[in-house]
Amino acid sequence: MRALDLVLAGELPRESELIGYVRGRRWFGAKAHEIAHARVVETAALRSTAPALVASIAEVRFPAGTHELYQLPLGIRPLSDGWRRGVICEAEGCAIYDALLDPELARELVALVHGQATASAREGIVEFRSADDGLDALPEPRLLAAEQSNTSVVFGDELILKAYRRLEAGVNPELELLRFLTGRRYPNVAELKGWYAYNGAVMDLTLGIVQRFLGEGEDGWELALAELSRQPDRFLERLRRLGEVTGSLHAVLASDANDPDFAPEEPSGEGLALLVATVDEEIEAVFLDLPEGLPALEPIRGRGEEVRERLRVISHVGDVGRIIRTHGDYHLGQVLCTGDDWVVLDFEGEPARSLPERRRKRSPLRDVAGMLRSFAYVSSAAQPLAGVSPPAGWEERARERFLEGYLDTVDRHVLPGSAGALERLLTVFELEKAVYELRYELNNRPDWLAIPVAGIERLLEQPV
Repeated sequence: MRALDLVLAGELPRESELIGYVRGRRWFGAKAHEIAHARVVETAALRSTAPALVASIAEVRFPAGTHELYQLPLGIRPLSDGWRRGVICEAEGCAIYDALLDPELARELVALVHGQATASAREGIVEFRSADDGLDALPEPRLLAAEQSNTSVVFGDELILKAYRRLEAGVNPELELLRFLTGRRYPNVAELKGWYAYNGAVMDLTLGIVQRFLGEGEDGWELALAELSRQPDRFLERLRRLGEVTGSLHAVLASDANDPDFAPEEPSGEGLALLVATVDEEIEAVFLDLPEGLPALEPIRGRGEEVRERLRVISHVGDVGRIIRTHGDYHLGQVLCTGDDWVVLDFEGEPARSLPERRRKRSPLRDVAGMLRSFAYVSSAAQPLAGVSPPAGWEERARERFLEGYLDTVDRHVLPGSAGALERLLTVFELEKAVYELRYELNNRPDWLAIPVAGIERLLEQPV
């Protein structure tokens, strides 16, 4: 098949065709940037008979000299098949298309994981590894509609294939954390069933994972809004258990002193200073560029120096506990409620941070602060999104229930030794999160600015 040979040589798709396709994808994260060049930089044949399957890594370059890598598995079918989904180009009597939109080829990827296959690429290898023996009988696949930075394919109600689109060198933290938690039989995650990765002379890349699929759970954010409408106290009752699940997650992540990637560490003397300096820089950058004409910003306009001074005061914590591997982007949208229990999802970390940053050990209180800020979002968004106002004191009670469960379950050795130090460090992380939210909402959802503004204002008003 000549089309397959041209794809493997990187000659197809052509640059203009590649740019045209990538620019229109939801998972392409640089839509606001001009693309200078694009090309396929690595390929490996995974299946040679029609429909053929090629593992492909595309490089997109920008005028500033920077570049990004994307996974773009390619399917190749004769035009006589009439295939129309995700077609990038037509050449040599074949359609060349995004293979993850083809159920047959998505099934092939999972079969390769089950078979622990290895495929040679031009400058490296693609390795498929299984963590489970139960991947041989695959139900009918379907593409998940809600796609963002990745592409997910579900097989019945049993398995989900998650293919990472934007690639960075190194082990994806989601693979790393799921492998650790599954190996220790932590019950509140969707177990890892397998993965595939590219290993090359220049860099290693995690391409995708296979997990148990949780089809019956309810998204924590959606459940909070729904129960605020009909029985607000019911959701509050669930939060103590969510705190316990979070505490046990951190306890397991801190449980292996012999694994250098996971062993708890005493933070260096510069650890908190570095954290404070980072937050200080973010505060300065955001407050310098607050746009005019947005009434929601008025409560904090001109108060950047006040926020920075408050940060300096509360940062004299003393004992900060230990740093461990954490979830990294923890909020209600990252947990599923399964009856009376919770399952934690999406261990990739904050998408705006680099992979080395997302793999860094941090205080577990950073995760806790993320969830507390999520309660603030629910409280503020309930009226515009669900048409209901939370009962008086709902957010404060939500915080209390969650923290009760957390503190009763977590290994206290990873936390600051005194209640005062714990509270001050938690405030630092809540401030960090609120400033991060302010920047995000300025760029994406100006109508939601009042939520991080209220969080920053509240932290300014708290007694030190």
